[in-house]
Amino acid sequence: MNAMIATYPKPYVAFMQGFTMGGGVGVSCHGSHRIVGETSQIAMPECGIGLVPDVGGSLLLSRAPRGIGAYLGLTATRMTAADAIFAGFADLYIPQIHWPELIATLETSGSTNALRAHDPGQAQLAVQSNIIANLFNHTSLPKLADDLSNDGSDLARTALKSISRNSPLAMSATLHILENLPKSATIFDALRAEYRFTARAIEHGDFIEGIRAAVIDKDRAPNWHHTLNTVDPKTLTLMTSPLGNMDLFTGD
Repeated sequence: MNAMIATYPKPYVAFMQGFTMGGGVGVSCHGSHRIVGETSQIAMPECGIGLVPDVGGSLLLSRAPRGIGAYLGLTATRMTAADAIFAGFADLYIPQIHWPELIATLETSGSTNALRAHDPGQAQLAVQSNIIANLFNHTSLPKLADDLSNDGSDLARTALKSISRNSPLAMSATLHILENLPKSATIFDALRAEYRFTARAIEHGDFIEGIRAAVIDKDRAPNWHHTLNTVDPKTLTLMTSPLGNMDLFTGD
């Protein structure tokens, strides 16, 4: 479905009200017209439950400005409307008071001509882009964590606190996926890379423990298999390697 949305030949308009996270990103942010409003909060929080950003989210992250994709994927930072436009997850900011009328017009006319962008204000990600680019320009999770520890800025301290809660294996795999998606990558390439991890996440990863801590016991104290400095390279290779005839889109 996410691939169909990304390649659909007709206009696909998504209005992202409130929380748009994980699967919500998949059904919204691959569309041709992505609308955000004043309540929009967009994020990819999968590393917190032992998964990598999926539903094609890795493609969006890989296309974000330098360092921004890794920052959003590893920290699960929530984007405002302005942030989402800056990062490439949205196109237009339109105040939500206009949405009912716009939706009615779209339903009756089938034309997107009525969509008019308003000023979303300053994107905080844009303000922080240089420091994020320097801190998150790594493919090594231990090196990234060291830089965050040694930086001393408020952003670095907040980011380190965030990644310290998430699955080290999932974050390492996220960095690997983002590094290895080529500039010419398609939605099919991204979904294939994501599925290689998620297909193994229960048997070899942290997914069961992540769900226990977040959904079942709700203690928010997962016991991950690794630390920020001890992700086994062989496990990372296992989690991100091709699945043979089980790979997605083997014929594209």
